[in-house]
Amino acid sequence: MEFVDGGSPDSKKVLLGQMLFFDKELSGNRNISCATCHHPLADTGDGLSLPVGEGGRGLSVMRSTGSGDEAVSERVPRNSPPIFALGSVEVSRMFWDGRIEENAAYPSGFASPAEHLLPDNLDNILAVQAMFPVTSPAEMAGSPGDRDIFDKRNEIAGPAAAENFPRIWNRLAKRLRRIDDYVELFRDAFPGEIERRSDIDFSHAANAIAAFEIASWRADNTPFDRYRRGERGAMSWQAKRGMRLFYGRAGCDNCHSGEIFSDMGFHAIAMPQVGPGMGQGPSGLEDLGRGAISGIPTDNYKFRTPPLRNVELTAPYGHAGSHNTLESVVRHHLDPIGSLLDYDCDTQPVMPSRDDLDEDDCAVMDSPELLHAIASANELSPKALSDRAVTQIVAFLRALTDPDSVDLRTDVPGEVPSGLPVVE
Repeated sequence: MEFVDGGSPDSKKVLLGQMLFFDKELSGNRNISCATCHHPLADTGDGLSLPVGEGGRGLSVMRSTGSGDEAVSERVPRNSPPIFALGSVEVSRMFWDGRIEENAAYPSGFASPAEHLLPDNLDNILAVQAMFPVTSPAEMAGSPGDRDIFDKRNEIAGPAAAENFPRIWNRLAKRLRRIDDYVELFRDAFPGEIERRSDIDFSHAANAIAAFEIASWRADNTPFDRYRRGERGAMSWQAKRGMRLFYGRAGCDNCHSGEIFSDMGFHAIAMPQVGPGMGQGPSGLEDLGRGAISGIPTDNYKFRTPPLRNVELTAPYGHAGSHNTLESVVRHHLDPIGSLLDYDCDTQPVMPSRDDLDEDDCAVMDSPELLHAIASANELSPKALSDRAVTQIVAFLRALTDPDSVDLRTDVPGEVPSGLPVVE
């Protein structure tokens, strides 16, 4: 595989990025970090169908939305994608709807929600992605009127609109400039570029976070990789048969292509919609996916093809985390519309409160009209495969797991420069 910076960015930049990734100082209320929804102990995700961002308590599947006056004010509407192999040069789009993508028409080289306000010194698309969770009220920024954990007014919060992004980034940079240990780390990571506190911009933080993610989670030494390098015993016979199906009769590689197993394209495959959606469509409960970005109706319900490296570790699957097992999501691809119509929204999603779904969690799935719209957009034809063939495809997908990704405890620092607790 070919990675940005050869997959080995400067170690001082990686160290800085690790500190920032786990530091709650980057959130409006100083109570959530990047790692909260992308934790190494949860395989760079959170194990939930839909993340619980600002205001939640706990980690991974134990994270709670709270109740009463302590309940979160807003749910994150899409599944938290894993970060494995995103340093690959094949990655040209980020987020389920691809709202960040390479585009030479912009000074930064990237189209993004910030449009022309995006800084032009971001190293790569992964750094661009790191600029935006901190601006989202539901994810990290919080809401106007919030008080942080020190009972200070939240000066980061505000509507997640393009004109507000520079203000948020500047205020986060101002926070980092006040912490002596961070100033030293930034100087070490960006020699000649950062000499004084005032030189630190949030774009530097994003570049460092990207360096940490690229170096830490390559996922490029799987049984499949070793098999291709000539180690014939690296994959089981079932995985080898599954590979033939994947690249042959099953046609999985039509979309899951390349070294990261994604064409970086957008496809409508009738994935169930659980949770509050993106507030789109006439109902205000839908997630139109790429269509909301492109404005093209035929793009509605299309989502970016997810990369598959370490896919065994990263359930639940789909833009709304609707499928909890590899077998379930493989079978969905074989009969998308049948799977959509048979989906049991009351039991399948992995929510913080399994016995008490929110009122809107199943609203789309309970609406014949909205289900019809999702089904009508489907572009996958049914395929007849035996149970044995499904088992073999699943075995191949498990052969895309890098053993070095199974235990990521050493990626978690004991402390961060802000002094805020790393553990939730």
